[in-house]
Amino acid sequence: MTGPADMHRFDTEFGPHVLVADGSRIYAINPEFDRALQSAAADPQALQALLDDAGLGSLGFIGGGRIVDPPLRSVSLSVAQKCNLGCTYCYAHKGDFGSVPRDMPAHVAEAALQLLFKTAATGERVNVAFLGGEPLTNRKLIRTATARALELAAKRGVQVGFAITTNATLLTPDDVEFFAAHRFTVTVSLDGDEALHDTQRPFKGGSGSYARIIARLAPLLALQDRVQVFARVSVTPRNLELARILEHLANVGFRSVGFSPVLASPSGADTLHGEDMENLLTQMTACGRDFVDQVIRGVRPVFANLASALIEIHRGTHRPYPCGAGAGYAAVGADSGLYACHRFVGDDAGVLGDVRNGIDRGKQRQWLEERAVDRQTPCTTCWARYLCGGGCHHEVIHAGRPACDFIRGWLHFCLQAYVTISERAPGYIEPLSRA
Repeated sequence: MTGPADMHRFDTEFGPHVLVADGSRIYAINPEFDRALQSAAADPQALQALLDDAGLGSLGFIGGGRIVDPPLRSVSLSVAQKCNLGCTYCYAHKGDFGSVPRDMPAHVAEAALQLLFKTAATGERVNVAFLGGEPLTNRKLIRTATARALELAAKRGVQVGFAITTNATLLTPDDVEFFAAHRFTVTVSLDGDEALHDTQRPFKGGSGSYARIIARLAPLLALQDRVQVFARVSVTPRNLELARILEHLANVGFRSVGFSPVLASPSGADTLHGEDMENLLTQMTACGRDFVDQVIRGVRPVFANLASALIEIHRGTHRPYPCGAGAGYAAVGADSGLYACHRFVGDDAGVLGDVRNGIDRGKQRQWLEERAVDRQTPCTTCWARYLCGGGCHHEVIHAGRPACDFIRGWLHFCLQAYVTISERAPGYIEPLSRA
């Protein structure tokens, strides 16, 4: 039976619209239907009849079935469980995952790649990401594993993509050429201008890391036509001036900048709560309004969060999970363990097997059953559940759901922005279907 959780009404400058959760479908509605919809919102039977009569009832995009034994198509290799920075909020306990700092042995990387390519069929695509700690502290394994992945891909007729997330303090021109040659996607962690960044991401000895990063970024930013480069900003109560940060990083030369709120950290330091979340929403929507204005004026925006949301809305994304963690994607630890994602490396809550024996299907099935959004509370009563997918598994397991109001508020704005851009700059929206 349809209820308030299955639809969301929102206003735009072009009149009222409604999102139907099943299939993430958006419809413009006339004033008469809008009044009827608001009158019926609290009566599931009346609401169901109204939507059915208008042809907006359930089309069965979301069923009760679960993903069963999905093939592995993406791995992240924690090639260096150590780091030269001492970030205040690091989910990996300042890079070493709460253990003795260590590099991933070459035989573990080899076993992980063999597992990844084992079931990949000709013409399919797999992805390999290099993470840490700081992965460039184990540059040799990155090069070796990349070459081996290319060799396996050629043998099986499989396409392979590469990615790395780095603090960029160790980046060299040779690294940049390597990334360009192999079409890497490179994510650089930067938390703002020098003052903001150095407060949150100092070297382990306490000195600032910003100046070193900026000095080493120029060759990478100069090759953005060959390398996809993203700046990732971890947002804490100390760097909530997002518009200022966005402008600064655009001036540095980044073409894409995304914000990631810190909701969980091992020490509890620098996490967002209460009024911080309200401030975050205000800041995000301000950046979003600038984005919409830029698109209408024909200027290319750099604000990645809204760009990604618009792609998902345009595709009609309706996800039963927030990401591929524990399904088609697994993280590999230096200990040879397979984990639901990179944030769970060394964490028993996300163990799914090991590279020698592969995914433990029993554990995986339990994970996928328990983590499905329709099994989560209070997700079952939320209109945004299939756009959100239930939130980051790691954050929900370790910190609960402090961001639900923020997520709903942000998605409400994203729906409005989608309608506005569709009407006023349709040339921007159409290519999103091919993104």
